[in-house]
Amino acid sequence: MTTDRNKPHQPTRFTAADPTENHAALFSTIEQALHTQGYSVQHGALARHLAPSLRASLETTEQGLHLPAGFQQAGIGRQGSFSTNPDIRRDNTLWLENRNPAEQAWLEFAHALRLHLNRTLFLGLFSFESHFAHYPPGGFYKKHLDAFQGQKNRMVSVVLYLNQNWLPQDGGELLLYDETSSRKNSIRVLPTMGTLVAFLSEVFPHEVLPAQRDRYSIAGWYRLNTSSTNQVDPPS
Repeated sequence: MTTDRNKPHQPTRFTAADPTENHAALFSTIEQALHTQGYSVQHGALARHLAPSLRASLETTEQGLHLPAGFQQAGIGRQGSFSTNPDIRRDNTLWLENRNPAEQAWLEFAHALRLHLNRTLFLGLFSFESHFAHYPPGGFYKKHLDAFQGQKNRMVSVVLYLNQNWLPQDGGELLLYDETSSRKNSIRVLPTMGTLVAFLSEVFPHEVLPAQRDRYSIAGWYRLNTSSTNQVDPPS
């Protein structure tokens, strides 16, 4: 799918049911790409309504965009092992909930995609978690895996980009690595408005190159249910 990135995107009001309509072809394309190569990059797939509406939900003044209340410095690890390390990543995050129709629509889109992947690829995806990510100028995230060490819970990662008129000189590319690739021959994705990326969390290390201007996206993960008698997972 393609979009004219030179034209401004006008946020559209819609009900929560709208984003799942007419996405059968998109879901099928993502499914087939995950099955054959382990990743999917769909340029401008959600650039018409959903991505601009999510970006608009972050805009609080006519003068421009600033971080809404609730954004926090991102870290590495989870719960007891969580820590911040600016040598590894320099971004801020805000977990998505149902604060407005745009967030609800994204979560319903993600739910519909989860059902499709479970039905066609038998992945057993149980739940979905997602947050906004803001990379300020100079922000980056060094090469890493999304699956936590010793925890086989994150199975599929998804990223949706929310940046208008992003140019190659703006940096901030996503780099996907397979087991043999180097930075030079990695898969490179420019974070343009509405581009949707999905990949197997345990297979593809990836990184975010330094951004030259404010860079916004949504990152999300489909998880298995690895609950046991001693631990509930995913945590509530």
